[in-house]
Amino acid sequence: MKTMLTRKNLLSWLPFAVLALVMFTDLRPLVQGQVQRGLLSTGLWNAPLPAPPAAMPVVKTGLAAYPHNVALLSLAGQPVNLSELQGKTVFVNLWASWCGPCLAEMPGIQALYEKADPTKVAFVMISLDERPARAQALLKRRGYTFPVYVPAAPLPAPFNSQSIPSTVILRPDGQVAVRHDGMANYDTPEFRAALENLALSSQ
Repeated sequence: MKTMLTRKNLLSWLPFAVLALVMFTDLRPLVQGQVQRGLLSTGLWNAPLPAPPAAMPVVKTGLAAYPHNVALLSLAGQPVNLSELQGKTVFVNLWASWCGPCLAEMPGIQALYEKADPTKVAFVMISLDERPARAQALLKRRGYTFPVYVPAAPLPAPFNSQSIPSTVILRPDGQVAVRHDGMANYDTPEFRAALENLALSSQ
């Protein structure tokens, strides 16, 4: 009888132990991201999608993004500057491996990355993880192939968002076409066409 009571006690505490494991360990953002991703895919919760960039007026920020020294490092440690992508529409996304909403929108970004014309659209996924190894591990675990960078210096406007995920769409001339703070499903034919048309309209 004593053994049975002990087993019952253990079973009664099991849900709390699982909850604690999820809430207070590195599993929390993964589980949160999967739940939010599931809600997006079922249509039970639709995150707002930014207006297509081609339909948006240019956001006047005083200066284009490219004159700023936006210094980045690849996960392999190679220096990169955002200005190297001038001439293309650039999809810039700020994220971190501990951010559940960031993880929820990543499958859509990967799908968009695979479908977009690389001669017209470039992707810059900026990880804000303190340890780049965490970002590298996430990419390997999920099979993501979009390019990921880390800041080599404090990010200037318009990239110094106070919240993530945050996405900035740059016109080929470096002006900001769209900035969206929060999660969204970017994998739509309309949004992909708008990115590519933005590149064509600037030629």
